[in-house]
Amino acid sequence: MQRSSVSVPANIVEGFKRRGRGDKAHFYNIAQGSLEELRYYFILCRDLGYKIDYESLARQAEQIGRMLTGLINAVRP
Repeated sequence: MQRSSVSVPANIVEGFKRRGRGDKAHFYNIAQGSLEELRYYFILCRDLGYKIDYESLARQAEQIGRMLTGLINAVRP
């Protein structure tokens, strides 16, 4: 969980510093993959009975996912 949560912003930053649109989109897409992995961990924690605010976390992940989609759409030719 920690690895995937750190990977999302790390890949956004790495993509931001890339010069080519394709490179930028590639790293933003990796960030999306890490976000999906993190969303899975939220579901797993909920299903295993951990006391987490799943609804809030899922909403925030959805919001971040929409922002990442916007970033990718903005850099694609």
